[in-house]
Amino acid sequence: MKKKIIIVDYGLGNIRSVQNSIQRAMNLYEISGEVERSSNYKSLSEASHIILPGQGAFESCISGLNDLSGMTEELHSQVIVKKKPILGICVGMQLFSDTGFENGKHKGLGWISGNVIKMPSNKKILPHMGWNEISCLIENPILNKLEKEHFYFVHSYYFEVKNPNNIIAESDYGISFPVAVAKGNILGVQFHPEKSANAGIKLLSNFLLLE
Repeated sequence: MKKKIIIVDYGLGNIRSVQNSIQRAMNLYEISGEVERSSNYKSLSEASHIILPGQGAFESCISGLNDLSGMTEELHSQVIVKKKPILGICVGMQLFSDTGFENGKHKGLGWISGNVIKMPSNKKILPHMGWNEISCLIENPILNKLEKEHFYFVHSYYFEVKNPNNIIAESDYGISFPVAVAKGNILGVQFHPEKSANAGIKLLSNFLLLE
């Protein structure tokens, strides 16, 4: 079955790099389909898989998403009602939360219970930037063959997830913190798979193979 991957383009995120990495994953793992970026909510109805990227601050990302006419409503319809697989990347994952506390207090999408808070600055330099090893906690298809792999991070805030059953991988940077979350068809990673070489390409291919 051919895949149709839609990357939500709300003006913030490493869109071109994400698109190129998804295309590379499709080519390398012989996944048939197409990938495109869109700021039009109507395109989501055609998607088999949705990517929500994010780069910068929680405030600007949620504002950018909300500014796209009909987008948050359609995301709810396609993801929550129709159960299409979605992958949130970095701040894109953080938007799944109830509330983000970067540059004030801002309401998230509320799909996975928890808050986005600042990492402790008294232990490590912020932002957390560079390669870190992840530890898989709960088996999930998106992490297939990725235990103890290294991924690339750039962030100062992290998703403090309320339900530990939603945390499928963690890493350590002064504290242990969630780096991959899952709730059914809703998946997210704090790191940047599009900047994480072969491990990132493998993760993206795992996501694209989800039904």
